[in-house]
Amino acid sequence: MAVNCFKCRFFFTTWDARHPRGCKAYGFKTKELPSALVKRTSGMECLKFERKQEEGQRR
Repeated sequence: MAVNCFKCRFFFTTWDARHPRGCKAYGFKTKELPSALVKRTSGMECLKFERKQEEGQRR
């Protein structure tokens, strides 16, 4: 199953039009979803995924 970066606590959106998406866990910005880049370059699903806390939930 593919990782959904939009639900990950490390995902962020940048102001850079050439690299609009980023991953704080791996420390990079990219045009594609960070999980897709990780999968393409390593052959493995993202190992840093952590579901972000939904509004109203406590950890």
